[in-house]
Amino acid sequence: MSDDATLEAFRLADSFLPVGTNSLSYGLEQFVQDDRVEDIEDLRVLLETYLRNQIGTADLVALRAAHAAARKGNVEDICKADHRLEAVTLAAEFRASAEQSGARLLQLQRDLRSDPLLDSYADQVHDGAAAGSYAVVLGAVAGTAGIPEREACLLCCHGFVTGLLGAAQRLLSVGHTDTQRTLDDLQPVISDAVSTSDTLPLDGMTSFAPLIDLLSAEHERADRRLFLS
Repeated sequence: MSDDATLEAFRLADSFLPVGTNSLSYGLEQFVQDDRVEDIEDLRVLLETYLRNQIGTADLVALRAAHAAARKGNVEDICKADHRLEAVTLAAEFRASAEQSGARLLQLQRDLRSDPLLDSYADQVHDGAAAGSYAVVLGAVAGTAGIPEREACLLCCHGFVTGLLGAAQRLLSVGHTDTQRTLDDLQPVISDAVSTSDTLPLDGMTSFAPLIDLLSAEHERADRRLFLS
């Protein structure tokens, strides 16, 4: 990977990136309110479920498809990845938050530099022909930046896990050492999730985490919420 691509990957993985992913808890808030996640071990198990049953089998499959399409300059196939990911994401909150973060990342990239492919994709999103989900936008951005597909998947997982660990610090009073230990413990799971995504075609994308979807639906109707999803 070139120095430029490496530095771009660091920038995209930084919590300083203003796309709003640090304001999401992906249902964790409801898990805590229902006493289903009470400590760091409960959280580790939940994160592993997310990675194995949603991120690796759905988001990363879409990311890979968008990455490959971007490398070929094929906007139509990026939109296909968007449609498929939207179809398998059951929780309305997850779809909405993914589209909001995706829109911010897409606009940010277009503000930083001109790219005809991202401009064309943005037009499709603006016209309602594509959802602009975060994983798909990240795949397209990584593809145009020369970040290899697997590294882009690892970047996506790292951002997802660190975002949830950040939410856990506010919801569970988890310390920095425990969050870093959990991040370290999950490295093999992240690697497995990325490898799994490489075995699934776009049409084989799936997401199966019923309890997460159920609690996300409850979170939508909660009277008080700290996080968007």
